[in-house]
Amino acid sequence: MAAGSSEPPAPRGTTRDDGIGGPALVPDDLPDGLVVADHRGRVVCFNRAAARICAVRAGDVLGLPLEKALPLEDLKGRRWWELTDPFGGLAIRAGQPERNLLLPGGREVLVSARYVREAPLGPVRQVVVSLRDTEARRRTERSHAELIATVAHELRSPLTSVKGFTATLLAKWDRFTDDQKRLMLETVDADAGRVTRLIAELLDISRIDSGRLEVRRQPVDLAAAVGRHVHALVAAGQPPERFLVRLHRPLPALWADPDKIDQILSNLLENAVRHGEGTVTIDVAPAPLKNDTEGTAVTVSDEGPGIPEESVNRVFTRFWRGSKRGGTGLGLYIVKGIVEAHGGTISVERARGGGARFRFTLPEAAPAYLA
Repeated sequence: MAAGSSEPPAPRGTTRDDGIGGPALVPDDLPDGLVVADHRGRVVCFNRAAARICAVRAGDVLGLPLEKALPLEDLKGRRWWELTDPFGGLAIRAGQPERNLLLPGGREVLVSARYVREAPLGPVRQVVVSLRDTEARRRTERSHAELIATVAHELRSPLTSVKGFTATLLAKWDRFTDDQKRLMLETVDADAGRVTRLIAELLDISRIDSGRLEVRRQPVDLAAAVGRHVHALVAAGQPPERFLVRLHRPLPALWADPDKIDQILSNLLENAVRHGEGTVTIDVAPAPLKNDTEGTAVTVSDEGPGIPEESVNRVFTRFWRGSKRGGTGLGLYIVKGIVEAHGGTISVERARGGGARFRFTLPEAAPAYLA
């Protein structure tokens, strides 16, 4: 500390700001585990996250040799510090890449290390170790495995049907009447459509998860879009009296991706028809949003059994199914991703007369070239 300076030295294990006036960085505020050993290999920092991951008290390990405070083994049971020898070996080493290691008791943890040197080829002054719990990664891996299993299951049935009917037609074409051939080809066409929709869903999930879902904004007549979807459901066999459409005009101008708006409406209406009962009510109305902006709200409600209270928080997650009436459980997850890509919000609650009530809002927006 310079003479005449009133600033106290930085506390051990913290990093001061650069003079702009920001607060010091406190290791206990870090989300990942942080362990720091000095030039003697003694632990001088063991933050709260590291203590939680290792199930020890920080005060019990400060001052201990690094290999005793953090007794790590690789997946073959070899002691990691003896293998890596951070204070010895080649002077060009900068650290260790992240890898899975084992704590006492067999708990897996992700560990990476950096060797801080006085000079590029000088002795190691500090060893900085980062620890991360593997639970989040395990959840991601389980989700991916479940997605693969779901896709395999959903693809198997239509592909088996397509293969069976085409093989039969090729082998015995002359034995079937025109009506029989038409029925088989219609079945093949329907099953091929199922496969196409599933692949489209997988592509949407990939784009949503990676933040690459593109929104091509155009003027959209939301009232007309709702009418088209209701008409399609009636044409597919639903009674016209099952649907009640209420438009609250005037509606603000809406710039959105028409194909993706169709996806939202198709999923929500089919969900209400498949899992709900009674009248399906669709309300389209202007909605005031934050910052005094205008938007449009669409509400789809039914009169079925509704969604159990304990399941409300899982409705928009992958693989959630409201009942055992089919479906991949991916539709509402995709709907939420599309709505949010438009800058909107979506929610679900119990309708007044029972049943589920989905409501999504879309902000009034325009393409970048008109902004």
